[in-house]
Amino acid sequence: MNNSTSGEFEGYKPQSIKILKKFGAKTWSRIKIKTKTLSSEGIILPRNQFAPDGYVEIKLKNGYNIGIPLDSTTNIEVLSQEPKMEVKFDSKVKILKNKKLPNITLLGTGGTISSRLDYVTGAVIPAFEPAELFTAVPELSDVCNLDTDVVFKIFSENMKPKYWLELAKNIAKKANSGVDGILIAHGTDTIAYSSAALSFLLSDLKVPVVLVGSQRSSDRPSSDAAINLINAATVAGNADLAEVVVSMLGSSAHDYGFIHRGTRVRKMHSSVRHAFRSIDTIPLGMVRNGNIKFFTKDYKRRPKNDIETIAAENIEEKIGLIYGYPGISSELIDFYVDKGYKGLVLAGTGLGHFPVDTFDSLKRAVDEGIPVVMTVQTIWGYTGMDVYEPGRKMQAIGIIPGQNMIPEVAFAKLSWILGNYNDPKEIKKLITTNIAGEITERESMNGYQILQGVEDQIKTLKKF
Repeated sequence: MNNSTSGEFEGYKPQSIKILKKFGAKTWSRIKIKTKTLSSEGIILPRNQFAPDGYVEIKLKNGYNIGIPLDSTTNIEVLSQEPKMEVKFDSKVKILKNKKLPNITLLGTGGTISSRLDYVTGAVIPAFEPAELFTAVPELSDVCNLDTDVVFKIFSENMKPKYWLELAKNIAKKANSGVDGILIAHGTDTIAYSSAALSFLLSDLKVPVVLVGSQRSSDRPSSDAAINLINAATVAGNADLAEVVVSMLGSSAHDYGFIHRGTRVRKMHSSVRHAFRSIDTIPLGMVRNGNIKFFTKDYKRRPKNDIETIAAENIEEKIGLIYGYPGISSELIDFYVDKGYKGLVLAGTGLGHFPVDTFDSLKRAVDEGIPVVMTVQTIWGYTGMDVYEPGRKMQAIGIIPGQNMIPEVAFAKLSWILGNYNDPKEIKKLITTNIAGEITERESMNGYQILQGVEDQIKTLKKF
């Protein structure tokens, strides 16, 4: 048996194992350890098998993990041998229905919100069934009756347009079954792509569709999974809303969540828990302690009459998203054309600029019937292709200004349009028409100063 991957020294390599053996320590030993620079106490964790030799990793009393270098001066005192740490949930638990609470369906796709830490590989892996999430967050029993279903078990970077279509069809089926709301457990990295795509793929929504994720896995003390699930379930079950939205933490204090429109939201930080922002506008509203407050009246409400939610029939997967940068080669655009891509979204610099060197290739794409949409990589603001001569030339070529669509939203919208429409005039009209709040008439006065805009709203909600 290789002790570096299993047994008493999971993930550790020869140098570390030699020192641990000297003091009778092994994985899951509670120890006091002293080195030249520190003294600490914790439980020895299995080591990431790809990590370098010469370290021990321990879990501190506060729940955080640290790596400590081992050498000839290290002293270890073994205090006890602890059982192997595992986060266990009973996926077969019987969930009693409360007739006074809304009925919600949670569709699982994977991601950190439904993951745990694999100590041996050091990776966060999709592991929990959605029903196990309910067991992990018992407060949900005070919010809703929750049914669960697994659609995918993937990290969000592995999401594909064809999965959006499958998810949309699942949502339509569940919505038409009579549930009061739908939750989508999703990885945060591409949750904004999916929320945008579902906003276009679903029509005649009659209940909220709330995408929710977490920045930190459920087995970590700092996890935001529980509060995000509770907030999202509150919105899905109780909000007078019939749109696709994203519900995630809204402040560094982690005391409330925001409700972001599915076509105007973006992940703006790689790791903080309040990473999501509404772009060019403020969030639709917020949720705190089971209460929902909307900041605007500009949202779709639950219909008074029963209607049928419909999912689109098709989606186009061969859509390219190209960011402009200094020195970009026209060969990149030619590549997409040669490979038979059906649509292109450009994320241009400034007001929607691309180098003049690419114009011939862009014209070739348009001449071959490929819709090309210009957006801005600045995130906030509109395309302004009438301001400078190159922008006017690109419009003459046939490049379509995407107004203030976020690049990934334009990508999802074009996937939906080209999967379901063929007429070039209708395609161009749909691209430039506000379908699901993806285009705003003008940037809010608080658009760029988004945090100040939100803070101004929250100041009026002291009693909320």
